[in-house]
Amino acid sequence: MDEVVVERVLRAVEQVPPGRVVSYGDVAELVGIGPRQVGSIMRHWGENVPWWRVVSHAGDLGGDLLSRARPHWDEEGIPVKPNGLGCRIADHRADLERLAGDYARAAADLPGRAG
Repeated sequence: MDEVVVERVLRAVEQVPPGRVVSYGDVAELVGIGPRQVGSIMRHWGENVPWWRVVSHAGDLGGDLLSRARPHWDEEGIPVKPNGLGCRIADHRADLERLAGDYARAAADLPGRAG
């Protein structure tokens, strides 16, 4: 995996404010890669960024991620939706325009696409 692409994804995730989430697709669009690549990067290198703020397009977290995310979500005020699979992304999605600006500034020193 290209180290610059990994760094771009991690910096994008770092810009998501507490109490807000984005989808893998939202991050992918900012960085210029596919959502599955974002998922792979998060799986391998995302432990030191607020990974619990990146969810599926439906607001869900698979596997054991939701149980691991719950303490963070509780602290940040993100409730789990009634089906127990994740959050209501429509209620908690970050402002994508603001996120794009924050990401562009955070990634300005990296070569290649800045969003």
